[in-house]
Amino acid sequence: MSAESSVRGYVLAGGASSRFGTDKALAEFQGQTMLARTAKLLSTAVSTVKIISPAAKLADAAYKTIPDRWPGEGPLGGILTALFDARQSGTNAWCLIVSCDMPFLTTEWLGFLAEQASQSGAEAVVPKSGQGWEPLCACWKVSAAEIVLPNFEAGTRKVTEALNALHVEVLDEKDWKRFDTDGRLFWNVNTVADYEEARRVIAAEKS
Repeated sequence: MSAESSVRGYVLAGGASSRFGTDKALAEFQGQTMLARTAKLLSTAVSTVKIISPAAKLADAAYKTIPDRWPGEGPLGGILTALFDARQSGTNAWCLIVSCDMPFLTTEWLGFLAEQASQSGAEAVVPKSGQGWEPLCACWKVSAAEIVLPNFEAGTRKVTEALNALHVEVLDEKDWKRFDTDGRLFWNVNTVADYEEARRVIAAEKS
């Protein structure tokens, strides 16, 4: 089974954007929103792409929006929403779940990540950088929801804590460095300063 047919894509776009000041999913990069840009990029690596968001204003005609079952409870609630959505569609395959605010993800990296997951016997395939696990650009087996949900209901909100209950295949620097020579692959936009720096770097790379 190919990665494209066995891995479904989800973009998390439900954050409060409190440090950004406005909804960063709608911030523009090169003529499109960060959300649309991320969804389009993800679509090159997986069979289907959906958006997880509590906000109707984030609806995109090109991608189905799934309401976050636990709005305001952080990204782990969005991840669980994605896993249960995939299960309802009759699959026990994989979900590649990414945050909408990672402007330096690449087609090549996402394709590699999806391919690794499609061949893995783990319950999650997660990259690890110098900052630790990067769980907002990772693959989750649909069946992992049955393990994560009880922890979530017991109060767990940190994604890394949820991963501690799972069999995780780690992709470390030797796996992802060839896709990220500048060390930006997992960089995310939290503030306006982050956003302006990302725009500057991308514009410089295009020039």
